[in-house]
Formats: sequence, structure tokens, C-alpha cells
Amino acid sequence: MLHNCLVNFLPGELNRFMRSSITWSAILVIILLFQPGRIMAGSYLHLSLSQLQSLAEQGDPTAQVALGEALEHGEGVGRNPALAIEWYCRAVTRGSVEAQRNLGWMYFSGQGVSRDDRRAGYWLGKAAAGGDEFSRQQVKRFSGLRPPKGDGCTKRVNLPWLKKRCGGKKCRDIVRLVKSLSRVNGLDPNLVLAVISAESAFNASALSSKGACGLMQLMPATAHRFGVEDPWDPEQNIRGGMAYLRWLLAYFEGDVERVLAAYNAGEQRVRKYGGVPPFPETLAYVKRILRDYGKVSHRYEKAWLKNTRTTASAATPSILPANPPVISATPSAMPGIDG
Repeated sequence: MLHNCLVNFLPGELNRFMRSSITWSAILVIILLFQPGRIMAGSYLHLSLSQLQSLAEQGDPTAQVALGEALEHGEGVGRNPALAIEWYCRAVTRGSVEAQRNLGWMYFSGQGVSRDDRRAGYWLGKAAAGGDEFSRQQVKRFSGLRPPKGDGCTKRVNLPWLKKRCGGKKCRDIVRLVKSLSRVNGLDPNLVLAVISAESAFNASALSSKGACGLMQLMPATAHRFGVEDPWDPEQNIRGGMAYLRWLLAYFEGDVERVLAAYNAGEQRVRKYGGVPPFPETLAYVKRILRDYGKVSHRYEKAWLKNTRTTASAATPSILPANPPVISATPSAMPGIDG
């Protein structure tokens, strides 16, 4: 039955030919050749893997898809479907229809991942809505299926302490908002939630003695720097805090310890001391969040350095050693979140 389903993905004449005896591997090879997305990735075939990696890290969605395809199929690099999905997911946040289609195909074929028709239908439906003809033809196969529990891109919140600290409805609403905004911003929601817990204990009305306000305790200068018009608005506050985290992650090349130190004490002080400043408050702050988050590194894109003046009031993995980001601006001399 699945044999017939796979064969139906092929164009007319080839479809009739393929009705004869054929091996599974041959079927998959031919289907892959006829995927439109692979033509797109071909425009980057002249690049070396290091060049492709560099472009992908800078936020080029075409390079991200091409790198994902290389990893998915083991083209010039060790096959790594999980990392391929991560690059597709990063391209999805930049509106890549090709990445949506490739995710749908991976979950349908079950090549390197567990087959999941609901996720396949979800992603092919997204690609079809974006104008992809291949996806439009195939998404009909998945009509009537329930939506998937997860799309495979959104990081799951798996903090063991969260229920104890965040049990009320308002707090759960904050968690849902963080999950949604984290996906758009390419951040791990677990990191953002750990920061919010340390900064405000999930209190949207929190105000420090130094003037930091809201869930992510934005100082007025930091709020202005990242386009926050109303820091008391929970969504704007979270967007502004995420924008700052993204910038710091790019600046400190994914080093979570330094990112947290800079969020608390300012990036200038982290540069001055070559790491976490020896302030008791900052040392305790970094230690607490590292314990709560449980990770010391986070993915980043060099393009995040360019997004200093965003509008928070409106909506927006590596296979090779990462190249150091080109820092195009002097770190802000403004104080950090807590002054």
C-alpha cells in the first residue's frame, strides 16, 4: 500500500513505468530527484561547506535550506537528519516555503525521523499555502487528520521547576506567549523562561529600585534600544528582552554564561573583565539561571547583531567550527538590564 502511495508522488509517464517491480531505495532516490526544493538548493552547489555554513549562520534562508539538504541526504558531509531539521526550522522562521516542504517530506517518508503523517500534512499544508505546487498536490493525502501535537520545530518546554513557580492561569499564558515568540525569534523558550523567572518571578508588574520593569526587567535605555514602546505591555516586554538576548547571543557567539552576565551587568563590563564580572549579584544571577536552564551554549546567527533597533511593539547547529561573528558596532556603553 505504501509502495503505491510513494509511486503516486511521481509524474505521469514515470509513474506508469514505476508500477513494475522496484526496490524501495530506487523509489526514494527518484522521488528525491523530483523534489522541486532540490533544484533550488542547486544554486548553492558551487559553494564549499564552510561558505554554505557561513551564509546559513548569517541568516540566509536559501543557504539554510541547502545546508539542511546536504545534511539530510549526506551530500559531502555525514548524514544528520536531526541537524537537517534544525536548519530547515531556522529557514522556516524566515518564511522559506522550500523548508516547509522539505520538513513535510521528511515526516512523510520517515527517512531519518519517525514517520508522522500529521506533521507531514501540517508542513505540506503550510508550503501549499505559500504557493508551492508540489505541496498543494500532495497535501490532499492528509486531509481529515488532526493537527499535530508539535510541529517538530518549536522547542519543548521541559523545565522541571516550572509548574511549581508558574501555576496560575496568567503565568501559563506567559509561558504560551514565550513559546510562540521563541519560535519566531529562534530562541529556546527554556532559556527565556529561566531568565524571566530570575528577573521578575513571572510578575509582569515587577519594578526594581533601579527602574527595570516588567517580566524581563528592561531598563528604559534597553527598552528604547530594542524598540519597546510600552515596557509594561507583557508581549512588548518579552519581545524586547528576546531581542536583547538574540543580540547578546550573536555577540558572545552562543556563550550562555557571558550572555547572562551581560544581560545582568552590561556587555561592556563582560568585555572589561573577560567574562563574568566579579559582582556578587551577577555571579549569583548567572549561577541560578545556568542551573535552571541546564545548558551553556545556544545557537545564534550573525545577522542578529544587525537587529539592534527593532520594533518590539510589532510582530517579527553547526557541522563545522563556527566562524567568529563580524562585530559591526561597538558594544553599547549603556548599562545592562539591572544597571
